[in-house]
Amino acid sequence: MSNLVVVGAQWGDEGKGKIIDILSENVDYVVRYQGGNNAGHTVVVGKEKIVLHLVPSGILHQGTVCIIGNGVVIDPEALFAEIDYLDKKGINVNDCLRISDIAHIIFPFHKVLDKLREEKFCETKIGTTGKGIGPCYTDKFSRCGIRVADLLNEDVFKKKLKVNVDEKNAIFSNVYKYKEFSFTEIYEKYLEYACKIKPYVCNCSVVLNEAMSLNKEILFEGAQGTFLDIDHGTYPFVTSSNSTAGGACVGAGIGPTKIDKVIGVVKAYTTRVGEGPFVTEFSQQLMQEIRSKGNEFGATTGRPRRCGWFDAMLVKHAVGVNGIGSIALTKLDVLDTTAVLKICTAYECRGQLYSYFPADTSLLWEAKPIYEELPGWLKPTTGIKQFSKLPENAQKYLSKISELVGARIEMISVGSDRRETIFV
Repeated sequence: MSNLVVVGAQWGDEGKGKIIDILSENVDYVVRYQGGNNAGHTVVVGKEKIVLHLVPSGILHQGTVCIIGNGVVIDPEALFAEIDYLDKKGINVNDCLRISDIAHIIFPFHKVLDKLREEKFCETKIGTTGKGIGPCYTDKFSRCGIRVADLLNEDVFKKKLKVNVDEKNAIFSNVYKYKEFSFTEIYEKYLEYACKIKPYVCNCSVVLNEAMSLNKEILFEGAQGTFLDIDHGTYPFVTSSNSTAGGACVGAGIGPTKIDKVIGVVKAYTTRVGEGPFVTEFSQQLMQEIRSKGNEFGATTGRPRRCGWFDAMLVKHAVGVNGIGSIALTKLDVLDTTAVLKICTAYECRGQLYSYFPADTSLLWEAKPIYEELPGWLKPTTGIKQFSKLPENAQKYLSKISELVGARIEMISVGSDRRETIFV
């Protein structure tokens, strides 16, 4: 038996979808343990690109059971749109998709509240996707959220929804001067969703613990990345859940002793979407160049990603926070034509040198990166199947990253297709 967590070790968008897709070929279960449809995993199969938002990436492998865990917040509209999208691509989820009975539900008022808050506090905006993720998690931790199990109990759902709609309407009316929501419209619509979601519902913890007793292979799939984690990220420019490896236990209902290995996924450079400090961010010219080569646009929002040099300070911290044992490095091929490469090894701020990642976000806004420069390889890497066949300077670049972050690189992606991967 082997239980594996795959987690992003930067700000998300590291290419986890491809890595999870490859690894899930040899597992029995894939579990998404946090986040919502604000994140996306892109997988390229042959010439076809498949973008997933809620359904785990293992859905592309026949016979793999895919579970949306209790740590995920679910927008039923988005969920069933994704199921329809997969069905049109010839992927039927009915026999293999499961949904935790204690996952929380996103409602229309969550999405509106998300957008209104960003507009009202525009000077300190987070860069949210506006999909209601944060407000839904807020209700969860305020103990007034509505879970899948509540949705399936008509009497309980009616009472809980009435309280929620009344409260949210008071906020919309008095704080934002926004029109009120109709209780009846939401109630009737979500009763329809209840009927559609019921066949997929399970007790996630029971299913997974039974699977482990039968020595099944389980992969836990994180969304976003370490530095978007609500506790360990660049707060407040973060998501509203624990996107680090520890979130797998809470978000799926298993004990920490059941995790055997954590793989961290990193890009050969660094990207982030939305607001927040970014110490190694490129100049605009280089930003446009790498963004174009790497197709750096959000899978969910289409927003252009900010790009920068590889930040070893960032990834070294992620290795410690997650307990990362090995690394899957993606998009090495994007750097094939870059003559000189830089790796950030420390920060300098206010006359002090930082060799660790500081918690004070104000320091990160001011910090200057200390770089180590390495020569590029100026040769194509796409199509190479063995580490030893990579250009010598590419091997040196990867070895330096491994040395600086304290974890071995076991997988290297040199293209978007499944086959364009080196196993070290």
